[in-house]
Amino acid sequence: MTLEIACYLQKIGVDTRFVSILPDQVLVNNLRFSKFSRAKEELFSDEFPEIMVVRSKGFQKIATRASRNLKNELQPRENIFIIKDDNCANLTLNAVLEPYTRKYGIKILRGDLWNDLDRLDVHKVALPFDLDFEVENLISQMLDGEKITMESSKKYWDGYELIYPLINVPRIWIESWNSSCRLKKTEGYPKEMVEFLSTFIPDVREKMYKAALFLKE
Repeated sequence: MTLEIACYLQKIGVDTRFVSILPDQVLVNNLRFSKFSRAKEELFSDEFPEIMVVRSKGFQKIATRASRNLKNELQPRENIFIIKDDNCANLTLNAVLEPYTRKYGIKILRGDLWNDLDRLDVHKVALPFDLDFEVENLISQMLDGEKITMESSKKYWDGYELIYPLINVPRIWIESWNSSCRLKKTEGYPKEMVEFLSTFIPDVREKMYKAALFLKE
């Protein structure tokens, strides 16, 4: 079905490298680059009335940020493993990666457990960690007097390369683009501190993330 939809979208002039084709919807990742006009949407809806076209500005922001990571983390025709889960972070991760099956020819593999890696031809494992997870981890280390290390600096696990497509995406973006899903709430002082600082410092998450990258380099 995905191939059929992609072929039709290409036929009517939509660049499918900038849309995510999911079982029941097509998400626009970049409105300008996809060339998915309202007129083309009407043609598509006539052909596939059961598939919803979603023009979420929130998801477009997520896809744009994630692309900054993925352009450096993916190579053509790689097999990317994702833990099979229906939580919001994993749904977002899957939606962000899906266009790269056409951009780079990657293949997305899904498994219920990490043990599934042993039976699959996996090149890299994509983890759904977000910007808040990274920043909360940094604050926790500072409070405990530990050496500062970024969670996303962990590049390998048991011989498998790890990638973090959503690591520069705020958690609230992931929660808000799809009202049908919710992330698992984190608790504790690091989360409370991030929320407190965000009331006084604009984009505090992004600034702490950039500072940590600078220190890392």
